[in-house]
Amino acid sequence: MIVRVEVEVRPTEDKGKVIKALKNLFNIKTDDIEETKEGLYTRIIVVSEGGYVLNKLYHMLRMQRILDAARQYLTKGKKERSVIFYLNKQAAYMGKVSFCSFEYGESPLGAIVINIETDDPDRLIDWLSPPTSKGVPIEKVKSPPGDP
Repeated sequence: MIVRVEVEVRPTEDKGKVIKALKNLFNIKTDDIEETKEGLYTRIIVVSEGGYVLNKLYHMLRMQRILDAARQYLTKGKKERSVIFYLNKQAAYMGKVSFCSFEYGESPLGAIVINIETDDPDRLIDWLSPPTSKGVPIEKVKSPPGDP
């Protein structure tokens, strides 16, 4: 599994705060962060093999009790060999997970884009946001696909 997290830093934003937003939701080391300049924007990119980078997000979805909402967004972004979804950058800075739709501008300063390449998108979705009954996971998938 390859996890790619991308976010734009707009000219009015503090790059340190955007990096903090990423670190609030993902297991990211400073060494993992790449930066590219695109016109007025800086793009921050983190690429990681394996699901360890998603462990914080995994636990936050359970703490915030938003597994059903997460499952809807992940399922909507499922492709044949990947899952793509978007998170609100401002909410992430505050340590909260908030899914958004990229195309509707629900994150005014741009969304955090997560693209996960995997051989088994359904298993990934079941691990990250399992089906629930009354908000409680029905079954626990032990680890994301591609992890030992």
